[in-house]
Formats: sequence, C-alpha cells, structure tokens
Amino acid sequence: MSDTRRTRDRLDTPREERRQLVKKPTFNRDAFGVFAEQFARFMGTATFLIYMTLFVLAWVGWNVLAPDDWRWDNYPFIFLTLMLSLQASYAAPLILLAQNRQEARDRVIGEQDRQADARAHADMEFLAREVASLRMSVGEVATRDFLRSELRTLLSELDDRAEERAESHEDGGDGA
Repeated sequence: MSDTRRTRDRLDTPREERRQLVKKPTFNRDAFGVFAEQFARFMGTATFLIYMTLFVLAWVGWNVLAPDDWRWDNYPFIFLTLMLSLQASYAAPLILLAQNRQEARDRVIGEQDRQADARAHADMEFLAREVASLRMSVGEVATRDFLRSELRTLLSELDDRAEERAESHEDGGDGA
C-alpha cells in the first residue's frame, strides 16, 4: 500500500517539483548570444573567406599531391564535403541567433526613437502655440517704432507751441 501511495504522490506532483536524477545543463544566454554575434561577425569578413579558401586549397592540394599512403580524403573529397557541411550546420543557427538578437535590439531602438519623436512633436506643438500667443501679444503692445513716431509727433507739437509763444511774445503781447 505504501508503494502505491508513493507512486500516486509522485504522479500527482508537478513535473518541475520532482527531483531530477539528471540535471539539465544550464548556460548563460547572454554569453552564448555574444559568442554567436562574434562568430557571425567573423564569418562575414574577408579574413574568414581567406582562411576558409586556404584551408580548402590545402586540403585538396594535400589529398591530390601527397603519396597515396598519406592521403586521408581521396577524390571526390567526401570527408571535406562532410566537414564543410558540419561547419555550415553550426554556422547557420549561430547566424540566426545573432540576427534575432540584433532584431530585438533594433526593436528597442525603434521604440525609443518613436518615443523621442513623439516628445519632440509635442514640444514643437507647444512652442508653436507659444509663438502664436507671443505674436498676438506683440500685436497689442506698442513697438519701438510706434513709440518713436508718437514721441516725434509730440515733440513737433511742442515745437509748434513754443514757436506760437515766441511769436506772441514778439508781437508784444504777454499772452495773458
């Protein structure tokens, strides 16, 4: 009865809470992602192409020119094809991982750009409203040119009055 109960308890327990006999391997996703990005960057360089070309030329040259006992991959170079296929089978997922990480970064940068654009648009609208209100306010305020013309008019009126007084004094009148 106790064996049945233990089996039932074990089946009732969620899988995550069960004790695992074999631990799952763990890895740092960011470190692996950085490795994938560096690998993808290196594979996209002329240096990689030169190294790969030299490797293939050396492989083919050795297996064509070396004595028969020393060759390890005779024509049609099946082992070389296997090696290149193996390299491609690892390179493709690593390149895709690097592209996915770059896409995630681009998505975050795009969202930040949209937010910055929205803030800049709101700021421009605010400034446009402020400039419009300043224009309306300036239309109601006396400008420097307006004040100068008014002062000139007043000054000419005062000059005219002063001339009238001077003329009235010359005519012999006190003006009273």
